[in-house]
Amino acid sequence: MNFLAHAFLSFDNPDILVGNLIADMVKGKQMDVYPSEIRRGIKIHRLIDSFTDSHPVTLEAKKLFQESAGRYGSSFLDVSYDHFLALDPLNQPKEGWEAFAQNCYTQIEERGNILPSIFCNMYMYMKSEDWFSNYQNMWMIERSFDRLKRRASYLDDNAPVFADFEKNYNTIQKSYELFFPDLKKYVEEIS
Repeated sequence: MNFLAHAFLSFDNPDILVGNLIADMVKGKQMDVYPSEIRRGIKIHRLIDSFTDSHPVTLEAKKLFQESAGRYGSSFLDVSYDHFLALDPLNQPKEGWEAFAQNCYTQIEERGNILPSIFCNMYMYMKSEDWFSNYQNMWMIERSFDRLKRRASYLDDNAPVFADFEKNYNTIQKSYELFFPDLKKYVEEIS
């Protein structure tokens, strides 16, 4: 899953939220410098990723990006799932996505002194473009895909990944609808 799902699956716990969001930028013993609840968020993030990557629905859905994204299909599927989460009326936060986003940004900033610098650099874009509120918009998904393509070592910047997303939109949405309830239940059980 991508940033929105990790934030949403932190279930309003600010330290879990921060751990969940910085997990990919914390390696090995670096984890030891964080308070226990943030470490727990990092562990939850990794369990979410493992569950997602091994789920049969996800394994099938990432094949939709095989031709255009190759081995990066999972990353593009993660962003796609965030799009469908942002549109999902069954999982919309009670306060709405905009208030949810602002609350997340506040919680992140309150812990700014312990965030990895690589996360802080990315966070500037996250907040200024309001990723959490804007994942519902196609322009945000296309922009996220373009950024992923630029970071992918073995992927051509012209790879038609967004075209695959548009072409397979309904199939990916159905995959999200089958997968996400399983993931949410799993995270509730491990939290």
